[in-house]
Amino acid sequence: MRLLTFLRYYREIRKDGPADLEWIQAQGLLAVKLSQIFALRPDMLSIEKCRQLQTMYRNASTIPPEDVEEILREKAPVGFYDSIAWFDEEPLAAASVGQVHRATLANGDEVVVKVVKADHKRKFQRDVKRMMRMMKFAISLSPKLRRVGNPLALLRHVEDYTTRELDLRNEIKGGAELEAIQESLVEDFPMPKLRFPKYYPEMSNEHVLVSEYVRGKTLEEGINDESLPWDYLIELFRIHGAYMFGVGTFHGDLHPGNCIIDEDGCFVFIDNGAICQAPRNVSLSLFNFFDEMSKGNHDAAFEALLGVASQRPSEDRVERFKSKMEEIYDGFGEKSVGEQSLTDLMMRTVRTAVEDAGADFGEEGFPIIRSLMYMDGLVIRTHPKVKLIAEMGPSLNEFRKGLDMESM
Repeated sequence: MRLLTFLRYYREIRKDGPADLEWIQAQGLLAVKLSQIFALRPDMLSIEKCRQLQTMYRNASTIPPEDVEEILREKAPVGFYDSIAWFDEEPLAAASVGQVHRATLANGDEVVVKVVKADHKRKFQRDVKRMMRMMKFAISLSPKLRRVGNPLALLRHVEDYTTRELDLRNEIKGGAELEAIQESLVEDFPMPKLRFPKYYPEMSNEHVLVSEYVRGKTLEEGINDESLPWDYLIELFRIHGAYMFGVGTFHGDLHPGNCIIDEDGCFVFIDNGAICQAPRNVSLSLFNFFDEMSKGNHDAAFEALLGVASQRPSEDRVERFKSKMEEIYDGFGEKSVGEQSLTDLMMRTVRTAVEDAGADFGEEGFPIIRSLMYMDGLVIRTHPKVKLIAEMGPSLNEFRKGLDMESM
């Protein structure tokens, strides 16, 4: 993405009124991925603009049927067509990397076939390199960007998980990794409401993925038809939070289009190719911060964030940091997410921790913050009157006991 293209892109994102989604998609995979991140930033954009950008999770441009057939003929494993009894040429869904078609196997199993749309990798990596150069120049003018907004961390994160998405075998590997963690925790922290789709590795490769057809609706569809009860969202936080805070290995792109609620009421994580690792000091500090905030212990919460600093700052800096944090969280317990976005608070919190306490969340810390933005965006769109951190309290307490976080 060249400088002039990026400037037009940024104007499309920030302008009043709808963005030109067709133009954004035409700029390539990087533009789409950045738009999906902006879609979870109601602190920066209007709710209407966020909702428009969120359509890019599942409603991307599609491949003509003749091109899908060509991709399958050229890229599918040997014997693929011998196993297919019926294939729907009309796509069930399309995302930035690939699109999904329903099919039936010769043995009667209902499946979906995902195909990578094109050779995105070369153009995507070229666009990332150009953007990196621009961001490095911006950071040279404003070094605090590296630790606060950290555009380099964002780009590296987007590059990492998107590159992994482009090899569909990583979905099978990632799903197996998360499922193995779930099974290892069954005694101490059971997650019966979570499952993963069945994959067919013998029919899959880098370009084509065959997996179970899950009957149900995505969170995005549940948001749109206003059918997501609060107890489902808090259970989703309980599950995803256990991976993030307690284990440190988690689904790195669990946006509303990547989680299905099946007919049995279970959460089914899909697009499991981007598995992220949370730095222990970041995840534990954030856990302790939220835990203390849910109890109304502001000073202890602010102390927890000091764990992200390489060393404890001087008492003068600590006092200044806590004073600014008190201003940020003034009246916090009385406000709902609709009145005070958690995403907005977190960005201001990160900035204050960096500038006044010497904290460094690191490039690896971005995925966990991004996941919290996803949760905040879900709540704002579905239950804006909820006081989110107070509602998180029981789950945080369960993390501490069931995941043995007392000893960490």
